Amino acid sequence: MSLSANKPGSIDGETDLEVADDASETDIGIDANELGFWSFIELAKERLGSEVFETDFMATEVLLSLNRAANVVTYDLETAVHRPHGLSWSEFRLMFVIWLVGSVEPKNAARLTGMSRAVVSNLAKKLEESGYASRVPGKKDGRSIQLSLTDKGIEKIRETYRDHNQRENVWVSSLTDIEQTVLVMLLNKLVNNHMQLAGRGRN
Repeated sequence: MSLSANKPGSIDGETDLEVADDASETDIGIDANELGFWSFIELAKERLGSEVFETDFMATEVLLSLNRAANVVTYDLETAVHRPHGLSWSEFRLMFVIWLVGSVEPKNAARLTGMSRAVVSNLAKKLEESGYASRVPGKKDGRSIQLSLTDKGIEKIRETYRDHNQRENVWVSSLTDIEQTVLVMLLNKLVNNHMQLAGRGRN
């Protein structure tokens, strides 16, 4: 039995997946070394079809693909852009928000970046130590803290974003302007649907 890994747009350089004839229930004979992302998707379709009663695999495939795309793009941007500029992906996100919004309270920075307050607090300390950000008492309430970028920080985020945006352009170059617009609309629709889910989601 084999599962073809030749799916258009694959970035994994996969090969066909061979499953041993004597596969047992606990050891189905799959060599994980031969699995790429798309061949794993095909495997999941077969395995879930036999393991789970009435599964909606399309929903699984959509979210697996979405998560995969987000991880691949994030890793590429951090490796190709942020790290060479001496920043992590999280540091870039926080600096980007402060750059565009201006002085901001940590709680709002956390909301706008989608990170927790604890993470923002730790990042702010690192950025302050690097000379990129400062933490000062709020003008209206001296008990509150405002995060701001220093001149050095503004210069850093500007030069980093320039390279970041060039890399973004490379990523979306395979899509037409209309396809990009539709993709953004669909992603917004998907994210807005989280309000219907039980539990708490980040903005």
